[in-house]
Amino acid sequence: MAQPRVVVLVTGSELVRGDRRDANGPFLAAELSRLGLEPARVVIVGDRPEDLSSVLREGLQVDLCVVSGGLGPTHDDRTVEVLAAAAGTSLVVDGDLERQIEEFSRGIAERLGRPYADFAAGVRKQASLPEGAVSLGLAGSAPALLLEREGRVVVVLPGPPAELRRLWPSALEHPAVKAIVERAQPPQRRVLRFFGPSESAVARALAEAGGEHDGLEVTVCARDLEIHVDVFSGEGGDESASALVGRLRSAFPEELFALDDERGVEEIVLEACRSEGLTLATAESCTGGMIGVRLTDVPGSSEVYLGGVIAYSDDVKRRELDVPDEVLQQHGAVSAETAAAMAQGARVRFAADIAVSVTGIAGPGGGTHEKPVGLVYIAVESSRGMAARSGVLPGDREAIRVRATALALHLLRTVVTQSATHVRDHAV
Repeated sequence: MAQPRVVVLVTGSELVRGDRRDANGPFLAAELSRLGLEPARVVIVGDRPEDLSSVLREGLQVDLCVVSGGLGPTHDDRTVEVLAAAAGTSLVVDGDLERQIEEFSRGIAERLGRPYADFAAGVRKQASLPEGAVSLGLAGSAPALLLEREGRVVVVLPGPPAELRRLWPSALEHPAVKAIVERAQPPQRRVLRFFGPSESAVARALAEAGGEHDGLEVTVCARDLEIHVDVFSGEGGDESASALVGRLRSAFPEELFALDDERGVEEIVLEACRSEGLTLATAESCTGGMIGVRLTDVPGSSEVYLGGVIAYSDDVKRRELDVPDEVLQQHGAVSAETAAAMAQGARVRFAADIAVSVTGIAGPGGGTHEKPVGLVYIAVESSRGMAARSGVLPGDREAIRVRATALALHLLRTVVTQSATHVRDHAV
């Protein structure tokens, strides 16, 4: 049986213009791939009717087309009417859906102190579906809907990511979608995540290990100093996949840090600290609190993470972290010595078992020949000793800060998970 053909269409002129980033395309692609329905294309299209019509006509030719956006009450929310036209059908008002949207909208009108008449036209518009389509539920006033034509299915979901994700399970529960999922043949997936080797080094090791062939597909992706390798094996490819994974693990035994993509490095750090009974603190300069954000994004991080200091100025480094004047004067704010003093100061200030610090030059200005833009120093202070890393990171200001954050978290991971008494200075 042939694998179902799937496309994802993300609508919104603000996405095409770059005013807002698309969060729905990656989410839907990952969800569909998890089910064995890897999309052939993820398309972002604007709100002009002719553009929408073109991609929706294509979507009606594949087994499953998942669309996000264009379900609101305003004039530029055109997905439903254009879908009806592309499918050669008319719009009809769903009475039950209209009552549900009206109830929600009356509540909004009351809270805002506005007459319901201001909402009535939008309610009727949102309750109008292509003939034969069914509602999959509401998130706010926007419905999700499903249209089936000759065994082909179009699912339309709201554009706001939170609303889309709330209604996505309803789409998966519909019998028409279930039938397509049952036809899928999901490949076996193995994940390797490395920190340290270059993307080219991993690609070279992959080629030496035999690379791709029938029944085996491999992707290599660099993400914030990490290298992620996904090995997909179809029918008859499991043995080759296992052998390939074994070769890659042998090629980079020290750099391999995870065999899944379910946990970020910050989660690995927190889990390791929790299992060791360690508390953690941070001291940040150029990253401006980004390490703390990564850590506190993890539910339950308060069991481990005590707090941090954003010491952007030298005065704050002195006052809040007790960085000695002579260290700043002799070595400068961006130096291994200052990073070490910051980590030590944070550990003392928070009475933490372990502390990490980062200082550097994120740019675009401020660099010199001796200390160029991108230079960062990172230190970890614990009872096991001092660990340090330094390097000149590539990219613009945002990329340097993101990569410095990743570098700091990986140094923490190395110290906590390997029980190192000392980690030598390592230039990236």
